Amino acid sequence: MAVEVYLNFNGNCRQAVEFYAEVFNTEVSQIMTFGEAPQHPDYELPEEAKDLVMHARLEIDGSRVMFSDTFPGSPFIEGNNVSLAFVSKDVELIKNVFDKLKQGGTVKMDLQETFWSKSYGSLKDQFGIEWQISHEA
Repeated sequence: MAVEVYLNFNGNCRQAVEFYAEVFNTEVSQIMTFGEAPQHPDYELPEEAKDLVMHARLEIDGSRVMFSDTFPGSPFIEGNNVSLAFVSKDVELIKNVFDKLKQGGTVKMDLQETFWSKSYGSLKDQFGIEWQISHEA
């Protein structure tokens, strides 16, 4: 699997996805909002988050580019809104890569099962690079 780019936006993700789809003459393959995701029973989703993009994806000339809005209240710094996504079908490889990348870094979300992945985690490595590690069936 390839390492893929993940771009974050501050509330204008849908516009960006539609713009890039037009620029690169490609179809928008997926847009999921925070409101469409399964809700946590102990946490009410803020109204302003419901229509924000939780995940979107475009295929651009053979490369997969992923997109998301930042969650309301989360930090957003233009220019630092890019992370790399390592996606694999091999759960053991995912664990190994995550364990190595977290050495000297900061774990944002430990590897865990989510509704979209059997194993997902995110971190900033010792060089300040943001990573998202995910299993894809």
